[in-house]
Amino acid sequence: VTDGQKPVQRRILIDMYRMGLKFEGRSVKSARIVGDVLGKYHPHGDQSVYGALVRMAQTFSLRYPLLVAEGNFGSRDGDSAAAMRYTETRLTPISQLLLEEVDLGSVDFQPNYDGNFQEPVELPAKLPFVLLNGSSGIAVGMASNICGFNLGEVCDTTIALLKNPDHDIASTLLAPDFPTGGQLVCDPAELAEIYRTGRGGVKVRARWRYDKKENLIEIFEIPYSTSIEVILDKVAELVKAGKVKEISDMRDESDLSGLKLTIDLKRGVDPEKLMQKLYKLTPLQDTFSCNFNILIAGMPRVMGVREILEEWTAWRSDCVRRRTYFSLKKKQEKLHLLKG
Repeated sequence: VTDGQKPVQRRILIDMYRMGLKFEGRSVKSARIVGDVLGKYHPHGDQSVYGALVRMAQTFSLRYPLLVAEGNFGSRDGDSAAAMRYTETRLTPISQLLLEEVDLGSVDFQPNYDGNFQEPVELPAKLPFVLLNGSSGIAVGMASNICGFNLGEVCDTTIALLKNPDHDIASTLLAPDFPTGGQLVCDPAELAEIYRTGRGGVKVRARWRYDKKENLIEIFEIPYSTSIEVILDKVAELVKAGKVKEISDMRDESDLSGLKLTIDLKRGVDPEKLMQKLYKLTPLQDTFSCNFNILIAGMPRVMGVREILEEWTAWRSDCVRRRTYFSLKKKQEKLHLLKG
């Protein structure tokens, strides 16, 4: 709940911070970072580190990427990233909000696996990253699936809760915010229940436009939990089986300007009706299941948004208190010398 990071992500971030790879500075080869993290903090296979590093730089995986991607870092189609010797990276401005106070006494440190280095137990995050980027995964038989939210909405909600503990969360935290866009189809009561309990599901559907002149549909945003390949395969399967007869051709026309799936229609087809049919039969509409299972002081707990923000603000207040005492102690030591 504190910094919203998994151990390997935290180790990559602290290592890059120590290497001085700030946003306005230089980028270095990913292989250099992976080697450094393996040697100092994370004695596992290099793919365990590089896989995490790649995901932290992908704009379609994280709502607010923590690393700058230079080179081929994979795509929505399921293409994998280039080998680590070809890609380069550095920290993004938002990741510096995770790290800025790490050397100011605001968090605890622990020895690394061989006792030669110290690593932070958690990072002194200035924002509740656990809600910003979300997270999904499974460990020791426990799954967690947290959706991301909009930065402005999360900040407004946190401030409103600090001023009034009974604040209505749904009035400021409007809805989940996925990195790949899409349209949210959700009953406000269901959303309020997810906010309260931390469990439930939201439907996300693709966004599209109709080009009357060419008689085709362009899909330009798809649900977070699916990929272009899966959609194309499913539509092809339906056309082959004769369940969808309105389509003459479907192709992927994605380029540098963004995602684009084009569906050529037969004459006289109603695009609205066809899309409703495709939403029903294909992953163009998908459900994102929420399960806000989060570690609180090392113990897993399923929590609602209010609880998460209350825990985070209490922890963050403690960080600020520790940082202030650290600063005071330094100044007292200096004052002692000056008096001497």
